[in-house]
Amino acid sequence: MTTLNYLAYGSNLFARRLAARISIRGVVGTIVLPGYRLAFNKRGADGSGKCNLQPCPGERAHGVVYRIETVAKPTLDRIEGVGHGYRVDVWRDASHGDCFFYRAEESALDDALRPFDWYHAYVLAGARQHALPLDYIAAIAAVPTQADDDASRRAENFARLARDA
Repeated sequence: MTTLNYLAYGSNLFARRLAARISIRGVVGTIVLPGYRLAFNKRGADGSGKCNLQPCPGERAHGVVYRIETVAKPTLDRIEGVGHGYRVDVWRDASHGDCFFYRAEESALDDALRPFDWYHAYVLAGARQHALPLDYIAAIAAVPTQADDDASRRAENFARLARDA
């Protein structure tokens, strides 16, 4: 079995959300990404803002490195929308080695977007779960959200989050 390091920084920070999608072999650790900021400016298929790592000198973003089986990557690529708004990139880290992650394609960016409240809650729960820095958690918490017009999707996600928390 071969494995890869996957760098999560959005809703997949929350381990149970990621584990519901693919098999996780373990958490390698947390990571700091200097020169990047977390943005909710990637246009999702549902019209809401999804997470993106935006280059931003002087800023820093945080993430979690998960070890996943290589055979799970195509499934995660499909779920994340590679070729449909996201592309695969690699972060090279002295402590964790090469970590693949997803970054928004320029054509999918819109700074006016806001995340759905349930999606934002996953990101926030994941940041808390992995004890990311308090100022970073506070910055995520301060991001304006919107309610999902699809009431059943909204209720289902909040119920799943409450059950998995």
